[in-house]
Amino acid sequence: MKIEMTPINRFAATLALALFFIIASARAQAPAPEAATGVAPKHATLAQHDMVVAAHPLAAEAGRQMLRQGGSAIDAAIAAELVLNLVEPQSSGIGGGGFITYWSAGERRVTSFDGRETAPLAARPDRFLGADGKPLSFYEAVVGGRSVGTPGLLRLLELAHRRYGKLRWETLFQPAIALAEKGFPLSQRLHALLERDPFLRQREPTRSYFYGADGAPKAAGTMLVNPAFAAVLRAVAAKGADAFYQGAIAEDIAAAVQHAAVSPGDLAASDLAGYQAKERAPVCGPYRAYRICGMGPPSSGAVTLLEILGMLERFDLARDRPPSFAGAHLFAEAGRLAFADRNRYLADADFVAVPVRGLLDGGYLKARAELIDKEHAMAGPAAPGDPPGSQARLWGGDHAPELPSTSDLSIIDREGDALAMTASIENAFGSRVMVDGFLLNNELTDFSFVPEEDGRPVANRVEPGKRPRSAMAPTLVFDAEGKLALVVGSAGGPAIINDVAKAIIAVIDWGYDMQAAIDLPNLGNRNGATEIEAGPSAPSLSAALTALGHRVQISDRPSGLTGIRVTPGGLEGAADPRRDGAALGD
Repeated sequence: MKIEMTPINRFAATLALALFFIIASARAQAPAPEAATGVAPKHATLAQHDMVVAAHPLAAEAGRQMLRQGGSAIDAAIAAELVLNLVEPQSSGIGGGGFITYWSAGERRVTSFDGRETAPLAARPDRFLGADGKPLSFYEAVVGGRSVGTPGLLRLLELAHRRYGKLRWETLFQPAIALAEKGFPLSQRLHALLERDPFLRQREPTRSYFYGADGAPKAAGTMLVNPAFAAVLRAVAAKGADAFYQGAIAEDIAAAVQHAAVSPGDLAASDLAGYQAKERAPVCGPYRAYRICGMGPPSSGAVTLLEILGMLERFDLARDRPPSFAGAHLFAEAGRLAFADRNRYLADADFVAVPVRGLLDGGYLKARAELIDKEHAMAGPAAPGDPPGSQARLWGGDHAPELPSTSDLSIIDREGDALAMTASIENAFGSRVMVDGFLLNNELTDFSFVPEEDGRPVANRVEPGKRPRSAMAPTLVFDAEGKLALVVGSAGGPAIINDVAKAIIAVIDWGYDMQAAIDLPNLGNRNGATEIEAGPSAPSLSAALTALGHRVQISDRPSGLTGIRVTPGGLEGAADPRRDGAALGD
């Protein structure tokens, strides 16, 4: 009997071996942070022509298949992200949004694409205040329809594909459709997250999809199928993103939000119909002999990252390689100052005047760096500065509890085009509202819960149509000759900024390869406690920093870094061992 090899069948055959290995290893525990800090280091993946690094091997394989068909970096990213929606549903997907920083080698141009969610037009600044006028607790705000913003991911991918795609749009959907219809193995990491989540098993359809009849999460290695999601993908593949933002799917989303069993929201089908992704100018700045480019407002990623690096450029970090506590001290203090500015000034620049140029002004960063004492930590939180062009009198502080979810992609194609892409539904499993096989975001909780402080409006307050501030930091690094040197980004909530900074410093100042840079223990300060990743070096580092006056917290500090380093010998890709990621290249 002859079997017709449709695109789905061909992709399924290509993945058969990968699926075998994933199923065989799914019941093993994911690497602990100890393994990511030197006990069992991974090795970077080397390739000559192209590279895809993603948070799951099936996503990386989907991206590589697009590159092998002659696709561009954005083609690979679309295929990989749609697969991530399936295999990492807790982190990102079409029910959320994202950002892309893109390098076009032919145009010799960096641009960025904004697919951040927006607040419904019915939203008001007191959205996350209770009847008593006080902020809701985090999970009171998160779970249900109240936290759901207008999803932006598919409009983001469509916009970027129109600019830089090479393969047909529908081709990019085939890997995810194949997996949704034929099944994929539930990972140990997803199983562990399902075990800990108290909300998903309380109602349908998440209970039936993720849990057994006894209420226990389905075992690692269980093959999950998602025909409802496959149907959505088929519709969007055939008709474009309009199939999601208009018609039956948009109406399903609005109904799920408005009739959520907990905290119904006000997202309307008209909010989806009116959503637009945006191409924006990147935010770029120097570090040593390099040029760093990333995503500007509504993301705080590039600005805060460049502030940290701009302050640290005044210090000789090359002699303070890990496990030097002197380098960790400087890194934490620079983070403290940068996050003070982030919390005061960074928000959606379409709604507030964000002094990006002033925050990155060389004189301003020099003055901020002079506040760092090499011998002593600052006493308490740092105060925000007064950068040139600021309107500090208008904007109060901020109160936006942000918890990590998110997923990151780093890709370079055969033409030398490259992208860093970070996508998210915010908290793990987002709002916990599932519709048509995918989870909806809780990104509106990235707004400040407190709309005013001391009678002044907070920059990141909720407003109709506004995009909440993000910490996502998809980053491209160029050398002194203007050649692409590094692609890097991470998951992990606001700690993304510190983790990306760590990786860049490790490569530029300490000469680490990409994998070693990612494997380094995570640490940082977000203008509070100095956070250290648990591991063999944590106790001694904690003691040394405590002696300098730091208030130290040791925790797992999970991240989700992906990166590619361009070397004379080719491409060096690395995925964070704290997650299930993989780097694949040819």
